[in-house]
Amino acid sequence: MLTLGIDSSTQSCSALVIDVELGKVVAEATVNFGERLPSYGAPNGFLPDLPDGQVQADPRMWLDALELLLDDLRERCDLSRIRAISGAAQQHGSVYLKANWLEKLGSLEAGTALSVQLEDCFSRSTAPIWMDTSTTAQCREIARSVGGDTVVCAKSGSVAIERFAGPQIRRFYEQDADGYEGTARIHLISSFFASLLCGNEVAIDTGDGAGMNLLNINNWSWDADLLEATAPNLGSRLPAVQVGESRVGEVAAYFVDRFGFQPGTPVAIFTGDNPSSLVGMGAARPGKVVVSLGTSDTFFAAMPRVVADPQGCGHVFGNPLGGSMSLQCFVNGSLAREAVKDRFGYSWDAFTEALDKTIPGNEGDLMVPFFRPEISPRMEIHAPILAGRTAFLNWEDGAAAVRACVEGQFLNMKLSTEWMQLEPETVYLTGGASANDAIAQVAADIFQARVERLSVTSSVALGAAMRAASVCLSRSIEELESHFCSSLPGSERVPNDCGAVYPEAASRFRELLRKEAS
Repeated sequence: MLTLGIDSSTQSCSALVIDVELGKVVAEATVNFGERLPSYGAPNGFLPDLPDGQVQADPRMWLDALELLLDDLRERCDLSRIRAISGAAQQHGSVYLKANWLEKLGSLEAGTALSVQLEDCFSRSTAPIWMDTSTTAQCREIARSVGGDTVVCAKSGSVAIERFAGPQIRRFYEQDADGYEGTARIHLISSFFASLLCGNEVAIDTGDGAGMNLLNINNWSWDADLLEATAPNLGSRLPAVQVGESRVGEVAAYFVDRFGFQPGTPVAIFTGDNPSSLVGMGAARPGKVVVSLGTSDTFFAAMPRVVADPQGCGHVFGNPLGGSMSLQCFVNGSLAREAVKDRFGYSWDAFTEALDKTIPGNEGDLMVPFFRPEISPRMEIHAPILAGRTAFLNWEDGAAAVRACVEGQFLNMKLSTEWMQLEPETVYLTGGASANDAIAQVAADIFQARVERLSVTSSVALGAAMRAASVCLSRSIEELESHFCSSLPGSERVPNDCGAVYPEAASRFRELLRKEAS
């Protein structure tokens, strides 16, 4: 019993096929846009050097990539054996379509490429993606119209954000009124792909839809005030909204004839990459959180209840398996850890040794490890804030600086995510620094939760394949997690009893932030 998960990311389109009965991955394929489709002039998945902070891609490139992907995949797997399909895409990207879109979608011919058959359906030749920062003015206009960012956040789960689809739509309306008037439908990349697979109009799910500044997280429907603040008659141009546990159709005849899928193969609604990754990491139920340690550190989790961040730093999306999820980014991630390491000329082994030989609480030495402006919380700062012994303040104690940096990062993460009202039992660490046992132990001690490192790769596509099995084939998500979301052997770290050390450090950390902000 095979299911297919598709992931359309910034730089590539990938697929993963899992055997639900045997609990294993049976096939994978990836198409890198720059390598396989150089004619689109997007070596990194988007058009380079656009003015004014614009970052856009040609949606025809995604169509070609999907076909190349399925061609590659059918060389590795009999696609007629696939019993369910779902997928995900980079969040926030939007696709603009003319009125002929539905007619063309329903009459696709297997002998002609999708990009050729649909090329005259786009009312906007390019699609803005999540890296676009050109809409600052539009964010301010939307917020001002509805009563400020606090209102936008309470309604949509996020303050008005430049990369979100709502501000992008407003900018398109303001700069190309005729193009907007000629737009009959605006899809997210995820719902655009799902519509292609089904050969019919497919809804936007609550996970990806909440990343638009248009969806009300309190009732999971388009918000009338935000629609009006964004562009005229916008509601008529948007698909319906459905929860992530929805079956939305069957694979279209085009894909049956062209690639050999079985007629009648069900399709589960597509979602955004972050919500899909939540499922693929085995954290779609409250009690588990995922912390990704990368260039920026990211914290995301299933939420026990819908609540927005009163400070407007975090985001709320729909959880593909029901309810809501939260996501928050921290700019000062690996670059902050590297800055401390490099200041003392340490190798990573020496960095780890410094953590191992210092004690929880660091004898009172404390660091707010912001080496550049931070977004969680929002602070214009360019150097860390230090408190503690003289040698530490003078950057004379390398071991103390290392521990202070790592403890400061997790203290800030714990404080900044209190609005989520979570009680984590398990923290899943991923990303490059997650392999460091000493860093994992600090996370366990500060969160007072078990830490595990997962053996999961391609979590977005895996989450899609798991959702296909859950939604379309009624497979237990717990069973799927037990098969596909296992921990690396020996990776678990249990918290030490640190008493009041970290609660006291958290209070001091909060006070340092307050003083800096005042």
